Parts: sequence; structure tokens; C-alpha cells
Amino acid sequence: MKGRVLIIAGSDSGGGAGIQADIKAVTALGGFAMTAITALTAQNTLGVHDIHGVSEDFITRQIEVVLGDLGADAIKTGMLHSPAVIQTVVTALSGCEAPLVVDPVMRAKGGAALLQPEAQAALVELLLPRATLLTPNVPEAEALTGMTIADVSDLRSVGEKLLGMGPQAVLMKGGHLDGAAMTDVLVTADGATVIGLGRERLDTPHTHGTGCTLASAIAAGLAQKLTMQRSVERAVAYVDRAIRMAPGFGQGHGPINHAHPLERADAQDDWFDGDEDHD
Repeated sequence: MKGRVLIIAGSDSGGGAGIQADIKAVTALGGFAMTAITALTAQNTLGVHDIHGVSEDFITRQIEVVLGDLGADAIKTGMLHSPAVIQTVVTALSGCEAPLVVDPVMRAKGGAALLQPEAQAALVELLLPRATLLTPNVPEAEALTGMTIADVSDLRSVGEKLLGMGPQAVLMKGGHLDGAAMTDVLVTADGATVIGLGRERLDTPHTHGTGCTLASAIAAGLAQKLTMQRSVERAVAYVDRAIRMAPGFGQGHGPINHAHPLERADAQDDWFDGDEDHD
């Protein structure tokens, strides 16, 4: 186990997104996941049915006790639903120099709002300048910049606009664009790099939690001292395969298979020598 990742995000009771997806992704990639929970959601594959916020004082306390004892090699933020929560997280991380991956969570897969309208300004003003990497999808990038993304060529220009808001790098995720193939673009001060050019799009409803999972998988890579590009490439490949191996649970937007690295044909239970179970 290598790479300590502190995840600051909301809980998804359905297990497909949020803290639950984050923990699974970091663990599957060989890292050690720690958490500070910002909100509790009553959620399943059909949508978000209720949200209960966690107090700012308790969010701060979670971050303090984790960093004060265990430390962190990378930080990942997800659902930070209010200006007060964003300010709280930024203040709590003020003395931490670990790379920060910011997933600007605005809406759940089913469409439920997870970011208060007035919180967007706080996200831009307070969190983006602190970010090592920002990972917006197309609707999030459009909301943050006021620009329109119609095709892959727009990913670079909008990514450059976001880069000017403070993050060291921006991963523009192209999954919301139309077409049979998917392409992401990593934008840094050195230029733009296409990631996973022309990946085949799978027609499936089982994509719940892909954004959370991708950001946490990247954070795991950074925590393990991989380069930014290598961390992104590995995370994209991990999520792509997790979608293709989704278990098919639920009646709506189902979860992906976070455990697929552990399900290789040669991954036998060689650590357990007990007798076979007999009926």
C-alpha cells in the first residue's frame, strides 16, 4: 500500500459515487484512503432523495485529526455544497502542501443540484487557485467559464480559460460530448495533451460516480509520485474498464466496477489457506 489520499467530499448511501466511490478507487489502485465527510445524501441509482449537511466545525475537525496524525500525500475534494464549506476546507488545508485534485461537483448523475448557486463564486475565488488539478466535465466547465463547448476543439480553449483562474492543470473531460468516441484534454502551462484519443463510448446507464472515481484515481497516482500525465492516463484507463465491467446494479444510473483490478483471472486467494466451503 503506497500513497495516502485524504478525500473531502459527500457520502453516497448507494455506494456508487461520493466518498464510497473515492475509497474504492484509491484502494483498488494500491493507495490508502482517508476521509472528511462534508454531507450525507440519501441516494440510490434513481437519484438523490435527501441531503444532510455536516457542520463546518466537524468538517474542520475531521481534516485536522487526519492530517495531524496520518498525514497525506494528496488531497481530493468533491461535494463542497456551500460557500461556508468551501471556506472551511480552504482554511483547514492552509498549512498542507500536498497536491490537491478538485472535482467541481455541481450535480448528481440524475440531475440533483449538489452545489448551491452562490457557492460557485467561492469555488472560483478560493479553491481553484489552490488546486493542483481541476477535473470539470463539460457542463461544469461551461458553468465556470460562461463558454460553450460544442466539440473536442473547444475543450482546449475552455481549459485554457480555466487554467487562467488559478489551477496548475485542468483535465477537460469530454464524456458529455456527442459522438461514438470519447476524448479528454489535459491542459497545463506547457500546453494541451490529448488523453485517450478516440476511446470507444459504451452505451450504458451504468456510469454513476465516474467523475468522483476519476478524480480520486488521479489523486492516488499523484500520492504515489506518478507524474501528472501518467496519473491521468492510468486513471482514465481504470475508469474506462470499470464502466465496461459494471455489475448492472439498480434501476437507474448504476455503479461502475471499482474492484476490477482485484478480479484478474490469476488473482487467487493465496493469502487464505482455509478449507473449501462445503454444503
